[in-house]
This record gives sequence, structure tokens and C-alpha cells, in this order.
Amino acid sequence: MVLNSGLIALISGFLAQSAKVIVEAVFRRRWQPGLIFANGGMPSSHAATVTTLTLVIGNREGVDSSLFSMVLIFSIFVVFEATGLRQEIGKQAQLLNDLMDSALSGHRIERERLRELIGHTWAEVAVGIVFGAVVYLWLGRV
Repeated sequence: MVLNSGLIALISGFLAQSAKVIVEAVFRRRWQPGLIFANGGMPSSHAATVTTLTLVIGNREGVDSSLFSMVLIFSIFVVFEATGLRQEIGKQAQLLNDLMDSALSGHRIERERLRELIGHTWAEVAVGIVFGAVVYLWLGRV
């Protein structure tokens, strides 16, 4: 049975999101199942998803096809957005949280902290790309 290209890519993203929970448990000794719904972290599910999609389309449609070209450009854009803009937003959120913590220290004011883990480092992206390639080799070559 041949799986749909988009379905294989979604499976790759879901597995990468699931791997974040395992990485957190193994390397940081913290059980946080909510990470399956979180942005950022190791590995990049963005990179895994678009890598798998790009490889499946390249295999099925050919690397000289218009569809492959479009998916490749889309994938490059997604990876750079995950590491660039979204990473900077996370840094700004961390700075704002630190400023609010120091300004409100000693006060009994509760506030919601901004999410700091939004983007990806290049290491997280690299692992996501490898992860996506492995999923492609597992599911996408049929």
C-alpha cells in the first residue's frame, strides 16, 4: 500500500513532536507529555515534516518536476523561519519575562509568562532534517 505524500509528512511531524517528550525525559529527567503540542525544542518537527515531504515528492514526482521545486522552496522557507524570526521572538519573550520578574519581585501580582521556546536552534533543525530523512527511508520509499 502506497501512503499519501502529505500523510507521510504528517506522520513524520507527529513522530518528531513525540520524540521531544522522550528527549526531555531521557536527557533532562523530566516527564512533560505536553511537549507534544509545543513549538521549538529537539528535534525540530518543522524540519522533519518538510524534509520528509520534500524527499517523498522528489522520489515520486522527480527532482526535475515543478512540484518538487515548489516543495523544496517552501521547505527552505519553513526552516529559515523556524530558526530566524521565531528564534528571535523567543529571545524577546525571555527578556520581557525577566524584566517583568524583576519589576514585580516582592509584589503579589500574578501574571502569565510569555512562551520562550518558540523557534529552533540550528542543532534542533539539523536533527529534525535527519529525523525527517529517516522517516522518509522508513515510510516514503514505497
